[in-house]
Amino acid sequence: MNQTTFQKKVNGLVREQERLLARRSSKAPGSNGIFDRYKNPVLTAAHAPVLWRYDLNQKTNPFLLERMGIDAVFNAGAIFHEGRFLVAARVEGVDRKSFFAIAESPSGIDRFRFWDYPILMPQTAEPDTNVYDMRLVKHEDGWIYGLFCTERKDPKAPAWDTSSAVAQCGIVRTRDLKSWERLADLKSRSPQQRNVVLHPEFVDGKYAFYTRPQDEFIQAGKGGGIGWGLASKIEKAVIDREIIIDNREYHTIQEVKNGLGPAPIRTPQGWLHLAHGVRNTAAGLRYVLYLFLADLERPWIVTHKPAGYFLAPEGIERVGDVSNVVFSNGWIARPNGEVFLYYASSDTRLHVATSTVPRLLDYVLNTPADPLLSHRCIEQRTELIAANLAVLKAAAPSRSAKKRAAKSARPKNRREES
Repeated sequence: MNQTTFQKKVNGLVREQERLLARRSSKAPGSNGIFDRYKNPVLTAAHAPVLWRYDLNQKTNPFLLERMGIDAVFNAGAIFHEGRFLVAARVEGVDRKSFFAIAESPSGIDRFRFWDYPILMPQTAEPDTNVYDMRLVKHEDGWIYGLFCTERKDPKAPAWDTSSAVAQCGIVRTRDLKSWERLADLKSRSPQQRNVVLHPEFVDGKYAFYTRPQDEFIQAGKGGGIGWGLASKIEKAVIDREIIIDNREYHTIQEVKNGLGPAPIRTPQGWLHLAHGVRNTAAGLRYVLYLFLADLERPWIVTHKPAGYFLAPEGIERVGDVSNVVFSNGWIARPNGEVFLYYASSDTRLHVATSTVPRLLDYVLNTPADPLLSHRCIEQRTELIAANLAVLKAAAPSRSAKKRAAKSARPKNRREES
């Protein structure tokens, strides 16, 4: 193609993306009162800048081919920083390698734009094969930390096994989300660690971590789940002892596994947590989100946990690279009580749901816990039905009162008027 045609095609790519980036979103119908979904995803593969995907030099790319494609944009950490809603999204190329990139929005619900460059992650002595799912937390020590999963090939795997990995918690810190300092990976007794989250405050003068250790390395609790451990320093963080604060349970939404999402939100009633639970289905693993509340002074003690899921995939959210999955590792709580919850669907795209701290606390504090037995669940529901029938009966006027009201509402005839 000639230079004019080439430039027209480049301009067309940029215009098409600009229309997507400028698109406004609005609340989707059908809210359950707890949170509101939005009509459009906040980030998709198409949001990745043209500069990341195409070589725009006609000499080296005469057919204007996409050189480095993007497969998906999903699981994102989130933070409100210097007046902007920022997310550290997991971006996966068509080569299956994931990396992190910051996108910002003026509203938190639409018009997200990636910064020009993705994050070039500093390396340890043992380079990461893949990285994903960064949790961002502003710690009381003044740093912004990013905790993420770093995977490397399992050195103990046989030669024919090219899929076994060793997962650990990588740690970086920053003040501006542009310059990043890599710290040593978290050390614990468990050989594998995923879904590790840093507590935003010191506990007994130490750094506190939410973990997900392998079962055989758990010292307290049962059957695995979300762990808790302390480290005396962050530069070379070591957890000597982990306890389980939220177990896996048979025949629940978290019977296969569970893990914490973002860092918890401090509220007057306790630490508000968002987590994911996984169960098996005929169609594969199903990921959903759930909430729980932990004691303010003893964050390792769970005080309230509603039964079942808080948010599950619906409609198009169920379709993607890993179907029937929602996952969140980022939310933002504003001083006015608004909460922006960023969740990915089917490892493909990123969405936002909004709520408020009072609404979420009402849900957590007043929704019944799971009694773990079917007949007890029916008893709970029967109590709710009986209470509602009593409310409706008390609110409904009696039959005689209805007749009197209807009679008084009839227009008078002429004889009555005379």
